This record gives sequence, structure tokens and C-alpha cells, in this order.
Amino acid sequence: MNDPTEVSHWGPLRLLLAGMDDDIELLYREARVEGLKPNWVMELIRLHVRGPMTITELADSVERTHSALSQKVAAMRAAGFVATGKGPDGRSKLVLLTPKAEAIVGRLAAEWRATEEAVAEIEAELPYPLTRVVADIAALLERKSFHDRIAEKLADDEAWS
Repeated sequence: MNDPTEVSHWGPLRLLLAGMDDDIELLYREARVEGLKPNWVMELIRLHVRGPMTITELADSVERTHSALSQKVAAMRAAGFVATGKGPDGRSKLVLLTPKAEAIVGRLAAEWRATEEAVAEIEAELPYPLTRVVADIAALLERKSFHDRIAEKLADDEAWS
């Protein structure tokens, strides 16, 4: 059997995004902001701007599932950036920023703005806009989902059956 992972259309994009996140993490380390993951910043800024929210409210506001946000909140809580308490109905959890997060959220907003400006700069240097590529892919996936496209390929693969 050949190793199918040696050829990848997805891999370069995944590595590119991971490398960009690594560069953002390097900025955090250089600024002595320890333990922060770039993929937490949107939620931390959102909590700062809008105030404490339930996990469901926060998930909805950042367009994530409750399950994914619950896991992310657990990681951010373990790192000391958020705390949780009882929500309004007793079954939900309320998420709020800790003093550790409040102390850096202004810097996080600055990093967010700088990152967006850097992405816009990169996009301006490309012969085609990155945002257009993303919109075009999203439109294609609206017509036929990624799931359906993969499932069609698997239907013809004896190893999947």
C-alpha cells in the first residue's frame, strides 16, 4: 500500500495557517504573554466587549458549536484567562474574563488589528484576493458540501466499504 499522506492538497494550506499562528504565538512570547493560543483571542476580545456570556451565547457569537466552545473554554480556564460560574438557568455556565485576561485584552485587540492589516497587505500583493478564494470555495460548498464530495469518493473506494 502506498502512503496516501505523501500527496496532499490540504496539507500546504494547513501548514501555512499553522505557520501563521506560530508567528502570532511568537509575538505573544516576545511580549511575555505566556500560555495564550491565537485561536482564543476572538473569544477573549468578545467577552471583554460584550461582557460575561454563557457558553451557548459565546459559541453563537463566534459561530462555533457549543461542544467546540466548551472545550476551548476549558482550555482557556486551565490557562487562567477565563473563569466560569453558574449561568442564569442553573444548567448553563457563564464565562467571564479573569484579571489576567483583562490585563492583556487591549494588547490582544491591537494584535488582532495588526494581523488583519497584515493579511490585507498580503492580499494586496497577490494577483487574486484571498478573500475571493474563500468566498468562491464557500459558494461551491453551498452547492455541494465537503461531506458529500468526500462521501462520493469513498463510495467508489473498496477500502472504505
